[in-house]
Amino acid sequence: MTRAVASVFANAAAENRAALIAYLPAGFPNQHDSFALLDALMQNGVDLIEIGFPYSDPLMDGPIIQEAVQQSLEQGVKAKDVFAAVQHVAQQGGTAVVMSYFNPIFRYGTERFLNDLVNSGGVGVITPDLIPDEAQGWLEDAMQHKVSNIFLVAPSSTQERVVLVSTAATGFIYAASLMGVTGVKSAQIRTVTDLVERIRSQSNLPIAVGLGVNTPEQVSEISQFSDGVIVGSAFVKAVLQAPDINAAVEAVGRLAADLARATRRIS
Repeated sequence: MTRAVASVFANAAAENRAALIAYLPAGFPNQHDSFALLDALMQNGVDLIEIGFPYSDPLMDGPIIQEAVQQSLEQGVKAKDVFAAVQHVAQQGGTAVVMSYFNPIFRYGTERFLNDLVNSGGVGVITPDLIPDEAQGWLEDAMQHKVSNIFLVAPSSTQERVVLVSTAATGFIYAASLMGVTGVKSAQIRTVTDLVERIRSQSNLPIAVGLGVNTPEQVSEISQFSDGVIVGSAFVKAVLQAPDINAAVEAVGRLAADLARATRRIS
């Protein structure tokens, strides 16, 4: 795991809390205003930001994130805009990874993508549709660039798959709390608790739980047994429902602060 990713989780653990991870698509609601939203996240307790690479076929994304991604695509957001968002986070002292389906990375060129990511200050990549046994070349290239590989494990994953992901991952492991797409169902706590236990039996990497996590109550419960909590659709929804960018920034900041407080563990 890269030092930056390790530090995010180590710092949170030292404060007896889980790390708060937030997702927003690049260029949403537009490139200029997206930076203000990223600032609101960082200023209100978010430890790590996932910058989404807008893609026209988002298999894992539910209707809320799809709407935001569509707004970005309609404005012509490209890879350069993804890296600009990553660079902004890094310049403000934050930590950023890119969340992307693998096809846009492949089309851009994996070597070029990793070079540009590192030059922008990014530290990792989450690839929800890439499985480790089909990623050998990507794994080798990412290792050479000291970029963390972050893979997903689902409740339906076999133990063999859990072992494979645990061996290949170099950042943290993304534990999906439920089957399905983002922003539709609520996290299934019992299911993901069992999944986290299965992962811990195979890996010492931090484990962050995402999908269906929207409220401080959910964050509080998940923070008791995971190293990190990932929230995406709730932030996107706050922006979509805001009448203007100032209201959106205020709503995102307020939600981030509420969720950050909920990451505290019960001693």
